[in-house]
Amino acid sequence: MKTMSIKPAMITPAAGGAKGGAPSGAAGSFGETLKAAVREVNDLQNRADEAVERLQLQNQGSIHEAIIALEKADITFRTMLQVRNKVLDAYQEIMRMTV
Repeated sequence: MKTMSIKPAMITPAAGGAKGGAPSGAAGSFGETLKAAVREVNDLQNRADEAVERLQLQNQGSIHEAIIALEKADITFRTMLQVRNKVLDAYQEIMRMTV
């Protein structure tokens, strides 16, 4: 089972962005990184659902595997939620700035 962890480099601004403007490819890379992270959270949730379904309906797998899959999905979802909250806080802080 391949899992993707969100690394600090994934949620920091692209290099060159602090110099007054991001390069043309940097804006797309942040968006693509977010899309990939959301996709990974969704995949982990689907895998957890499948593990529970296999356990309940097909009597295959173990309860330990199902619980581990559920916990991985829960942790990645909570992490994504915290990243979203930080992005919204940063956006609101920028909107409060005077020009």
